[in-house]
Amino acid sequence: MTAPAPAPFAVLMPLWAKECPDRLRAALASATIEQQLTPDLLVLTVDGPLPTELEEIVEQVEAGDYGPARVLRHPRHRGVAAALQDGLRECPFDLVARADADDLCRPERFALQIPRMHAEGLDLLGGAMREFSDRIPPGQGPLRERPLTHEDIVRYLPRHSPFHHPTMVLRRSTVLAVGGYRDLVLLEDYWLWERMLLGGAQMANLPDVLVDYRVDEDLFARRGGARLLGSDLRLQLIMLRDRVVTPLGFARNVAERTVYRCAPGWVRRIVYRTFVERDSRRAAERDATMSAGDA
Repeated sequence: MTAPAPAPFAVLMPLWAKECPDRLRAALASATIEQQLTPDLLVLTVDGPLPTELEEIVEQVEAGDYGPARVLRHPRHRGVAAALQDGLRECPFDLVARADADDLCRPERFALQIPRMHAEGLDLLGGAMREFSDRIPPGQGPLRERPLTHEDIVRYLPRHSPFHHPTMVLRRSTVLAVGGYRDLVLLEDYWLWERMLLGGAQMANLPDVLVDYRVDEDLFARRGGARLLGSDLRLQLIMLRDRVVTPLGFARNVAERTVYRCAPGWVRRIVYRTFVERDSRRAAERDATMSAGDA
């Protein structure tokens, strides 16, 4: 009996003027022509004017160098949430894979994710990442995990974002039904997961490393400050209103995030490695133990 054809899907990638051309070329290839299961369409949403070298790469995308593609251009820089929302509206397929312009997708990524989305009727499916940098080659950096099962994702979400955004495949109809991407600095994805949870979305993560995630020296330094603390407070108030967090959980989360955002970048790096990833590993270990018990 012939296996059913995989569901069609698009890759959605935002691009803005500060991306590095060499990194963009590698990211584009990794998410398209280097995949074992190639996407049916690349949607590249250009957020504002680009320098000449990036514009030349966009022209290559339009010429089909990375497979079937659609380029959306916006005359001014508006931010990633607006760029993603516009791109999502333009995707012709219900399954949409997120990819960033400086990360590297593993070749097997979509071959693992798309059949699972189709077979189980999932609305969100992510996976693990490994960090890399100019000093650390892909595949050798720290591992970033998240809980695997829907139940553990629901338990984890009130404390931390339960998904790595660059690894996600989303069901477009479900995302748009809850309002899609909305602007919230650095937390637009976390807010979307919260609304999808409340909307009844079925969610999972794969244990596999799907993306090599680029981490530069300033990453954790950029994760601090009053603006991001304001985003944290706004989202925590939303989750308190929606009864996703309890009043006690709200107070704990705000206290932890205040310390985190006000600390030096090197302290944030240690806190993330020690506490956020520790909670993820515990959830993954609990998933593995429950799966072994069901076998």
